[in-house]
Amino acid sequence: MSTPRSRRRLLAWALVLACSAPGAGAQTAAPCPGPEDMEAVHLYGLWQIRLWPEGGSEVSPHSRGVLLLEKHPDYAGSVRGELRRTVDGQDLSARVSGDVHEGEFQLDESADGVTMSAVWTGVPEDCGRSIRGSRRPAEGQPPGEPVLQFRLLRQTGWQ
Repeated sequence: MSTPRSRRRLLAWALVLACSAPGAGAQTAAPCPGPEDMEAVHLYGLWQIRLWPEGGSEVSPHSRGVLLLEKHPDYAGSVRGELRRTVDGQDLSARVSGDVHEGEFQLDESADGVTMSAVWTGVPEDCGRSIRGSRRPAEGQPPGEPVLQFRLLRQTGWQ
């Protein structure tokens, strides 16, 4: 098991890799799970993140980063992980936890590790190598943060 320090180094390196190689991440896999067949184990690994405003374009993302998902230590069938992304030159990080249930990807984001700050919902595509959906501020968050569209792309060799 990795230490928090080595995990931070890994995420920092992965962020540079993911943001500098937009085409990287395509992978071929054995059996192709449909969205309804996806389970938490299919989410484990490193994902490249792109976020853009509604009406915007994935080609010109508002934010880029990486998401590392691992087995949740307390809840079977769930994932937990770390999110690192950049917005307007500012680096942001958050803790996340979630799952995929009946073909729907759900992730809760917490900037402070305690209070939920955003909710991600989406649908797996391309044999689980990609997930598309929307990220919206959690209830009770200050107004002003927009709803963002997202795409997660699985990174090769990180399962």
